[in-house]
Amino acid sequence: MDRRRFVKSAGALAALSSMNLSDLLAADPATLKLINIVRTQSDFEREKLIRPFGFKGGYLTELWQVASRMQSESDISRIGIATQSVLYGDADLFSRHSETEGNAMMYDLVNKSLEHVKNTPFRTPPELLDKILPGVIRDGKKITQKQDLNINFVYNALVGVDNAAWLTYAAENKFSTFEAMIPEQYKKALSHRNKKIAIMYQIPYGMPMEDLKNAVKQGYFVFKIKTGAPGSQSEMIQADIDRLSLIHQTLKDFRTEQTKNGKLIYTMDANARYEKKETLLKYLDHARKIGAFDQILLIEEPLNENNEESVADIDLRIGADESVHDEQSAIRRLDQGYKVMVLKGIAKTLSLSIKIAKLAADRNVPCMCADLTVNPILIDWNKNLAAHLAPFPVINMGMMETNGDMNYVNWKNMVNYHPAAHAPWMIPQNGVFELSPDFYERSGGIFDPSDHYQSMF
Repeated sequence: MDRRRFVKSAGALAALSSMNLSDLLAADPATLKLINIVRTQSDFEREKLIRPFGFKGGYLTELWQVASRMQSESDISRIGIATQSVLYGDADLFSRHSETEGNAMMYDLVNKSLEHVKNTPFRTPPELLDKILPGVIRDGKKITQKQDLNINFVYNALVGVDNAAWLTYAAENKFSTFEAMIPEQYKKALSHRNKKIAIMYQIPYGMPMEDLKNAVKQGYFVFKIKTGAPGSQSEMIQADIDRLSLIHQTLKDFRTEQTKNGKLIYTMDANARYEKKETLLKYLDHARKIGAFDQILLIEEPLNENNEESVADIDLRIGADESVHDEQSAIRRLDQGYKVMVLKGIAKTLSLSIKIAKLAADRNVPCMCADLTVNPILIDWNKNLAAHLAPFPVINMGMMETNGDMNYVNWKNMVNYHPAAHAPWMIPQNGVFELSPDFYERSGGIFDPSDHYQSMF
């Protein structure tokens, strides 16, 4: 490559010489290798939950951890990990089948997706996702016998496949960090390096109030309240109102050093359970009545995915999550007044998430990263995304949800599956993850092989 073609001043030369080789290659798509996958495999483990985990009007009792392995024609082999959540992917499908049947269908779709990958050369993982997605959607509808299958079911099945593609792509092109492997057009949206990430402590339907008190004592200061309780819309809103009263009564007098006013922060997540905007407004009126409204930082996806009402007139950040499944739907939600994009690289693929992050950054809309009750390795995939986003307003740091430690029976063993187990950046400290230079140098350990998942093959 003739560097003189890119140099038009001494300043440009200095900037160019400061770039490492991987960054330089990533800036020019033509230099990226064309990757052909010649062999794929998969396996899974069932991980039990401590207690039934409730959201979207349903309850989970276990989560399948899926490993997808792909091998390129240049003999590079990498494993991508995923956590399946059929309830998140398609709550209607979840309610029609047993938990095992739903997971089996999603796992079947994982293997169909891997077959598509073997027939699809690619240069970047987003390109691969775009190419195989139509066929995977068709397969998903056939497997589930559901023509209105929610696209998030399909994305959830693709997470491990996508992660394996990212790791293979990075190895093929000799990228050794998360920052280096992000394609050039998405780098600006992921150009930050947060020193801290606030941890959103999740409050599911049945969590005892004593657990919340203990969480505050441990330093947590951002509390994510699951709303959209089971039942009819009238039963739901009454249960949500009663639950908020109980939670606020429990937490209102606690203080934290992590916020300017010393008060704890609430976020809400209805998982699209509210059918009408007026129901949401009723909930917010109650929050004002009990003095909780000023502590609410945002509400994630309150309205049904098909609800087209504008939320621009609501004096609160409303986030888009389930209803965002491509760039067009993200733009639609932004035009409807949604002021936060909820990224789920561990639920809807990193490839889709970086596209949404770019759209949000172009409009100066903040992003945060939600969880799927994922395993420790996936937490660091999510953490890399949250770490490189612009700091979230008000708290001025990254923000992400993680709740696996409070939900998995086997959590301590699962932590040991992580190749960087017990690294300082994995351990919550006063309600945040502290991100040292070592975190960024190692990208949270996502490039290091896990002996546990390697042994599955």
